[in-house]
Amino acid sequence: MSVTIDLRQAIIHKVHGQSEEDLRHMIEGSVDGPEAALPGLGAVFEMIWKDLDTAKQDNLVSMLHDHLETITPGNITS
Repeated sequence: MSVTIDLRQAIIHKVHGQSEEDLRHMIEGSVDGPEAALPGLGAVFEMIWKDLDTAKQDNLVSMLHDHLETITPGNITS
């Protein structure tokens, strides 16, 4: 019998019980890291997003929007 676990659950399982220092290290090691880390950051972001009230969500969206206005996307074709 095989066990199936979805990606979100696998990520939660991996980070569950980690200290705040360990979580910071995981996040900082993933930012600007290999693309394979992006799903993990997405799952962590999803957990945070769900716990934010609407005002904090709006603030986060505004910060993201402001940041995106200041950068020029790179060429996505190789």
